[in-house]
Amino acid sequence: MAAAQGEDPAPLYKDASAPVEARVRDLLARMTLREKAAQMAQIERTVVSPRALTELAAGSVLNAGGSAPRERASPADWARMVNDMQRLALASRLAVPILYGTDAVHGHNNVFGATVFPHNVGLGASRDAELVRKIGEATALEVRATGIHWAFAPCLAVCRDPRWGRCYESYSEDPEIVRSLTGIVTGLQGQPPADHPHGYPFLASVRENVLACAKHFVADGGTDKGLNEGNTICSPEDLERIHMKPYPDCMTQGVATVMASYSKWNGEPLHSSRYLLTDVLKGKLGFKGFVVSDWEGIDRLCEPRGFDYRYCIAQSVNAGMDMIMIPHRFEKFLEDLVFLVETGEIPMSRIDDAVERILRVKFISGVFEHPFSDQSLLDSVGCKEHRLLAREAVRKSLVLIKNGKNQKETFLPLAKNAKRILVAGTHADNIGYQCGGWTIAWHGDSGKITLGTSILEAIQETVGVETEVVHEQSPTEAILESGGFSYAVVVVGEVPYAEWLGDRTDLSIPFNGSDLINLVSSKVPTLVIVISGRPLVIEPQVLEKIDALVAAWLPGSEGMGITDCLFGDHDFVGTLPVTWKVQGSCHNARWSSYVTQVSKDLHAGSMMHQWVTFLYRGIFR
Repeated sequence: MAAAQGEDPAPLYKDASAPVEARVRDLLARMTLREKAAQMAQIERTVVSPRALTELAAGSVLNAGGSAPRERASPADWARMVNDMQRLALASRLAVPILYGTDAVHGHNNVFGATVFPHNVGLGASRDAELVRKIGEATALEVRATGIHWAFAPCLAVCRDPRWGRCYESYSEDPEIVRSLTGIVTGLQGQPPADHPHGYPFLASVRENVLACAKHFVADGGTDKGLNEGNTICSPEDLERIHMKPYPDCMTQGVATVMASYSKWNGEPLHSSRYLLTDVLKGKLGFKGFVVSDWEGIDRLCEPRGFDYRYCIAQSVNAGMDMIMIPHRFEKFLEDLVFLVETGEIPMSRIDDAVERILRVKFISGVFEHPFSDQSLLDSVGCKEHRLLAREAVRKSLVLIKNGKNQKETFLPLAKNAKRILVAGTHADNIGYQCGGWTIAWHGDSGKITLGTSILEAIQETVGVETEVVHEQSPTEAILESGGFSYAVVVVGEVPYAEWLGDRTDLSIPFNGSDLINLVSSKVPTLVIVISGRPLVIEPQVLEKIDALVAAWLPGSEGMGITDCLFGDHDFVGTLPVTWKVQGSCHNARWSSYVTQVSKDLHAGSMMHQWVTFLYRGIFR
């Protein structure tokens, strides 16, 4: 009728009842080359302006780690910011909404007061696929509450070398364990129906779910010498057997996006590998969503980085990159991409394919019909239910490495009604250290950086009312000798780090942790808790001296999960997700009956087979 009266009918792409692929084709046909190029751009929140979103119509926005609307911004502040950006996008010529993405890698970790779950290495210790799926659900709800549509998670790296600075982002060195926990994709996006097409992006609810991102494709955890952004040297067979292993499961779950790795495979950068991005991921694996670059990932395709930007764009887009995480020089990207298409260096068919994939995900996400945040969800951020789930995850991730100096006398559980106890170490009362990297700041930080319960606070909450808890970060010998302590809890570990900042060749305990352990354990019966993103070196003489040892990984905001096990309210069930090294020989008659030396190659091709692994009561299984 509207057409008969001379009026323009509503565009098909705005019809929510129309098939997704028909909407994609309709919108794509209406776009200019510059508008298509803009859809392929992801810009940082600080670059957002009316020109960027309304006039130039950028397709996506993200925030860097630590980039927030303001210091200690509330969930409502975040939602307001994203809504304001969306209004700018909807004022563009075609009113195409943005997708906003964030690194919600262990909860909504950029937001102050959000629930911070254990990092992936701890979840790998739990071996609990259902728990990990529930964490995906909780994370999705908190992310969605802030108006954000897309989480850059999960990381599916198979970490083969603990010197790598992202080791804690890997569930395990064992590809089967990583594969078993890919159900977090369903937690984030919702459960697809049984007949859902393999590889086709999926989102169950625009209210409760967010788009997931399988990363970093592929073999980021296998680089030579564990160097971040390094070179993984392996055969195609080992690439498929080890590092590719989790990705087909993600395709089955309808993962919407995949992020390319900074690293190389046999010398070829993933950001320019047509074979891996197009032939394997989109071809062999049947991925129908879109591939996004990592932060300034294409810039790394030339030296100095980004110097020949047109070359970087051409190499990555022709290889199969669909969306470029620029994140700052947006207008330069647009100018150069349009030039490359107009001169024939990038075929128009490649641009159309990329934008089709991006629009497909946008239509499936429901952002055209529901572009703004749902304020009724704000109370879910950091809610009691999610914190209880995080507490459960903490206790299930704990690995009991040693308990007692002989088989007959165990040290744990600790007595709640002890008269006087000592809590020591750099990590005993530090939420920032407990949470690790990717928490509030990109690299994490020290101190009370977000809401949560430290291990010290958890101990104080758990012990009897008449128990005196003495906290001394670095107790002196005089304090130890005159303290009359029933036992000591020493909490040591790594400082927070992210990516290359965490690359280390020395895996000893920082802050002279071994010296502190030796001092305290020589005077007081001692439990040691190690807070780390990877196995650290424990000298045999240290292990022999202490009474109990617990690997707590990077547990996040809920310290009560640790005391749940220390004081016997729950059993230790965690299993080592990675090989744990202990320096030197471990043939000691006093404890060899309950700690077994193992030097078997756990996984062919892993440098970890050179390490000594300790099994205690079936810890590694």
